[in-house]
Amino acid sequence: MVSKTPQLPTKSRKSKIYEIIFESDTSAGKFFDVALLCFIVVSIIVVLLESIQTYRDTYHLTFRIIEWIVTFFFLIEYLLRLYSIKQPLKYALSFYGIIDLLAILPTFLAFVISGGQSLMVIRGLRLLRVFRIFKLGSFMAQGNIILQSLNQSKGKIAIFLYFILIIVLIIGSLMYVIEGEQNDGFDSIPTSIYWAIVTLTTVGYGDITPATNIGKFISALVMILGYSVIAVPTGIVSASMINQARKVNGQACPHCGKEGHDNDARFCKHCGGDLSV
Repeated sequence: MVSKTPQLPTKSRKSKIYEIIFESDTSAGKFFDVALLCFIVVSIIVVLLESIQTYRDTYHLTFRIIEWIVTFFFLIEYLLRLYSIKQPLKYALSFYGIIDLLAILPTFLAFVISGGQSLMVIRGLRLLRVFRIFKLGSFMAQGNIILQSLNQSKGKIAIFLYFILIIVLIIGSLMYVIEGEQNDGFDSIPTSIYWAIVTLTTVGYGDITPATNIGKFISALVMILGYSVIAVPTGIVSASMINQARKVNGQACPHCGKEGHDNDARFCKHCGGDLSV
C-alpha cells in the first residue's frame, strides 16, 4: 500500500495579500514595499516642485496626472490592507492606519479646500516604512522602547522641569534687580526670565547681554550650569531605556498590524492575537 505524502494547506487569497502587504520576508513583499516607497517619494517631489511658481505654471497638467495616479495606488493599497487584516478597525485607528488614510484624502480635499493638495506632504511620514524594506524593523521597536521609557520617566522629568522653572524665575528676577537700572535689555522680569532660559539652555541669541560685572559673573555661572543641566534628563531616560531594552523582531501582527514583538512571543502584546496564524 503506497502512502500518500500529506499536502500542506494552501494559503487563502487574504493570507497571500497580507503576506505581501504587511511582511517583507518574501520577494513579493519586498517589491511591494519598494514600489510603495517610490510612490511616496514621487508624490513628495511633485508637491515640492508644485510649490515653485515656474514649474506649477509649466507642468500643471503633468502634476495633476501624477497626483491622481499616486492617489489611486494609495487608495488600492489602503483597501487591501483593510481587506487582508483580521481586525480592520484596529488597523484603521492605529498610527499607520491613520497615516495611510491621510495619504489619500488631500487629493480629494483639493475639490473642497483651496490648496488642499499641498497636504500630500504628510505622505512623508510613510517613509518610516523604509525600516521594513531593509529588514530594520527592530529600529521601530527601539522607537517604541524610547516612547515607553519617556512614559515611565515622565514623573522624574516633570520634577526636573519644575526645578528648572524655579531656577529661571530666581535668576531672571535677580538679573532684573542687578541689570534693570543700567541695562535697557532687562527692562522687566519676564524679559529677564527669557534671557535666563536662553542662557541656561546654552542657545545664546545675544540679543540681551549683561553690562555689569556682577551680571556677567552670574551669566557665566548660568552657562556652566546649563551644561550640567543637559545631562540630567538624558540620564533619566537612558536609565529607563536600559530597563526597557529587550530583543524584538519586525514581525507584524496579522490581527492589528503592529510590530515590535519579542522573538519568542506567541501572541501580540497589543491585541492578544495569535502571531502564528
